[in-house]
Amino acid sequence: MFRIEAEVDKERRDLLRSRLRDTNTAASPVLAALRGTPGEREVPLHVWALDPAGALAGGLVGHTWTTWLHVTYLWVDARHRGAGLGSRLLARAERIARDRRDCTGARLETWDFQAPAFYRRHGYKVICALPDYPPGLTEYTLVKPLG
Repeated sequence: MFRIEAEVDKERRDLLRSRLRDTNTAASPVLAALRGTPGEREVPLHVWALDPAGALAGGLVGHTWTTWLHVTYLWVDARHRGAGLGSRLLARAERIARDRRDCTGARLETWDFQAPAFYRRHGYKVICALPDYPPGLTEYTLVKPLG
């Protein structure tokens, strides 16, 4: 007999994550080969655009892991949109990921009202569309080779 609980428990979360990691490592030679190497951990990658006064005009926050760049956030202040700043931020992150971190691909998620067309113009391809996530919106996952 099991007792099922639904509560936030950071200690159990960490234990579960550790056990899942061990299970995944045992099942995957690729993940097993990463254990104990620098490639095992995500490495933050941040790119910032500051205006002449030093205020934040835009930025990209992501990370690299194994041979992939994952773009988590890309934002440009409304006053600076349409001037190519988002393209410059994305290009810089891709260049760092490819040239300094040996990444061969990039991935990201965006909603239909955000920037799927922007990313397509930069060579990204939609590999997943999740309608009604959240209700009324569609979330897209896009990828791009960095070769």
